Amino acid sequence: MLAAIKADLGQIDLVVYSLASPRRTHPKTGVTHKSVLKPVGQSYTNQTVDTDKGIVSTISIEPANEAEIADTTAVMGGEDWEMWINALDEAKLLAPGATSVAYSYIGPELTWPIYKNGTIGLAKNDLERAAKAINATLRCNGYGRAFISVNKALVTQASSAIPVVPLYISMLYKIMKAKGSHEGCIEQIDRLFRTQLYGGQGLVFDEAGRVRIDDWEMRPDVQAEVAALWPQVNTENLAALTDIAGYRTEFLKLFGFGLLGIDYDADINPHVEIAG
Repeated sequence: MLAAIKADLGQIDLVVYSLASPRRTHPKTGVTHKSVLKPVGQSYTNQTVDTDKGIVSTISIEPANEAEIADTTAVMGGEDWEMWINALDEAKLLAPGATSVAYSYIGPELTWPIYKNGTIGLAKNDLERAAKAINATLRCNGYGRAFISVNKALVTQASSAIPVVPLYISMLYKIMKAKGSHEGCIEQIDRLFRTQLYGGQGLVFDEAGRVRIDDWEMRPDVQAEVAALWPQVNTENLAALTDIAGYRTEFLKLFGFGLLGIDYDADINPHVEIAG
């Protein structure tokens, strides 16, 4: 990869680190670590939704042990990000003023036991540690900066696997679409780049030094409506009270389905010759 960058680009001025993975084989030790989505310290019970069947149910998750916490941090923490930046730096592939940003998520208190305060949240703490270390490296070597961008809750393969979160997203989409403040994956990153990273008044950080592109999601009026709606939702009123239909549409698009103008029943030939 370093050779390809050198040959094709010369140097790069932006490194985006965005990772969601169930496992990681450590490049130095060869050990394969597996991440888990579990609470820490005590079990967690809340409602969730089967997005395929539309059934709202209660789920209970037992807390992670110390090995699972360490493995999740090894997979989803900031070590790989640091390794990439150090390798690019040593190979002289970072352009003057180079910036690096890692995407993260915090979410509302409703999801904290399984997210912010769970195994994935502890891994995100390590990502923030790495951001500070990388930022110091870039500045020391005359480059630019590194920071965390806390992004909005979105339908992704990763978020769909986290208990409770799909139900929260379905409610959030309903509320934000009604307020005209809904953003998809492309729209929120466009706002990050257009209004802060490469335009507007420059980067705006919170008290922890993070850029917050989840600011529209976390508006008090939006979260108040989510909190009021949460205990009301059940299997019978799911379609009426949430945007579960929109959630399903976005999920199908992740895999190339549900797109307008495509005849999914048409016969296709999976064997296509590639020229050259």
